[in-house]
Amino acid sequence: MKAIVYKSTGSWYTVKDDSGKVYNARLKGVFKIDDITSTNPLAVGDKVDIEMENEAENSVVITKIYDRKNYINRQSPRVKHQHHIIAANLDQSFMVATLRDPKTSQGFIDRFLVASEMYHVPPVIIFNKADLYKKKETELFNHWEEIYKAVGYKIILASVKENRGISEIRELLKDKVTLISGHSGVGKSSLLNVLLPELNIRTQDVSDWSGKGMHTTTFAEMYDVPDGGKIIDTPGMREFGLVDISRQELSHYFLEMRERLNNCQFNNCLHINEPGCAIKEAMAEGEIAEDRYVSYYNILKSINEQNY
Repeated sequence: MKAIVYKSTGSWYTVKDDSGKVYNARLKGVFKIDDITSTNPLAVGDKVDIEMENEAENSVVITKIYDRKNYINRQSPRVKHQHHIIAANLDQSFMVATLRDPKTSQGFIDRFLVASEMYHVPPVIIFNKADLYKKKETELFNHWEEIYKAVGYKIILASVKENRGISEIRELLKDKVTLISGHSGVGKSSLLNVLLPELNIRTQDVSDWSGKGMHTTTFAEMYDVPDGGKIIDTPGMREFGLVDISRQELSHYFLEMRERLNNCQFNNCLHINEPGCAIKEAMAEGEIAEDRYVSYYNILKSINEQNY
């Protein structure tokens, strides 16, 4: 039978077959997985084959993992030189950010956008808790909205309390598999509970059916959207560490830089102190936002420090 992985708790998984039946699943005992460099060989959103193991306990074994069309990963929270696949087979990603209580840094947003570009997952930035914004936050939102819209990203200003932006978000979710992510405290759970009111979305310390403690690494869970589509929720992240990226590649994932790279004098230009740099020239002329360039520079430094 074919199924999709809806939840991972480490060694156990929740899967749903084509008919909508839910099973408790584990990987087959002898399961060869080639070239796995992630901390998790199986991710939420993966398409798999399953075989019944114990009908009384409604448990199955996963016998095959199908090739992914894409995925998003991040640096493993526990093993710094490994990556952790957040979710697979995505149509889009939602970054939920806030400008107050707490403020999401532009660096965090840009790292998420870089990861989305790397793995070909179209991103949307949702600025949540708009009801809390004062003059300072409103001015910052207007500034960032102008920057990101000019690059080509979709921006939504949202407030659960004021029901703002919710209908627009619902429309984007229709018939798509969407990853939703963000810092702890940005109101992601409140947003999900408005979008999926029939669910009480929470994270448990112990699995109901296996009795095992959940993995301390990041895991995700998928929910069906009533009007069609799926949302993959992720626990709040303190940071978004990029993996599998070289300093030379980074500028390719800043869209406003990508289109100008061929104009640099040197093919290996890192856009710092090199002569004839088209990126620095574009920034000086106001065609590339200084905020975005600063993000690029800070990410570049972090890659250098990790010796990529």
